[in-house]
Amino acid sequence: MTESQIASFDDWMHESVKHIEWVANDLLPKTGREPRRLIGAMRYAVLGGGKRIRALLCYAAGVVSGAQQADLDRAALALELVHAYSLVHDDMPSMDNDTLRRGKPTVHVQYGEATAMLAGDALQTEAFTVLTGMNHSVAVARLCGTLARAAGVRGMCGGQALDLAMVGGHPGEGELLMMQAMKTGALIQAAVLMGAQAGDWDRLGDGARGGLAAYADALGVAFQVVDDILDCTQDTATLGKTAGKDEKDDKPTWVSLLGLESARARARELHDRANAALALVAADPAVPEGAILRLQQIADYVIARSH
Repeated sequence: MTESQIASFDDWMHESVKHIEWVANDLLPKTGREPRRLIGAMRYAVLGGGKRIRALLCYAAGVVSGAQQADLDRAALALELVHAYSLVHDDMPSMDNDTLRRGKPTVHVQYGEATAMLAGDALQTEAFTVLTGMNHSVAVARLCGTLARAAGVRGMCGGQALDLAMVGGHPGEGELLMMQAMKTGALIQAAVLMGAQAGDWDRLGDGARGGLAAYADALGVAFQVVDDILDCTQDTATLGKTAGKDEKDDKPTWVSLLGLESARARARELHDRANAALALVAADPAVPEGAILRLQQIADYVIARSH
């Protein structure tokens, strides 16, 4: 396939985001059914906003293993549901106490705290319901295990607990790295691995599997570094959430630890590391030529946001 036959990254991203929105609208519980308020809150949390980075990574990684679109759709949606549940809970007064998310009131502001808590719970379990709708039992078991590990005590939930414990403190780089690798990085790594696991995972060699994991590792940290940079350089309207809140809440970030320019330099280093890992993937004879293109472009997109 020539370069001219490949859709531009912006076009691919736009179409993929529009597609996962359609998938989510189709597979989420429908409005008009009971419990109406809970279903309304779930749909409000998921639909109509977000960069869909995790879904994009899943779709991009699926090319590496030749995954089918229908299977990738379910894997991508499961990731977005878990991500949405985490945002609903993180935004609540007992956690980060945010009132704006994706440019609109947070779920607990719109629906109340009790419904928001239930909506988060329901979205988490709905993610696994979506995965079990696939027809491949081996892939389902693998995908469920990957997502559960990424979302649990050794991943996202554990990272959020560490984050709460660090408020007002002065952690070192190693502690900050561990917290953010769990809170943000674990689900990003799951997105890459689940995309590949939705296809012929067993035909990939150790080099390709290790390369995908290393790419996701570097990108997960880079994503958080960039998020920390944006929190202190962009306004609320641009971010779609409250700007400057990390500093106001005395939360440790890469900017507070390294300074703005050093944080940008760290993001560039992580970008280089992600691309080096993708070279290992491309070297696997089982990986089709050009299969890493979208993964490279996503890394470029993430880093470009820091400048």
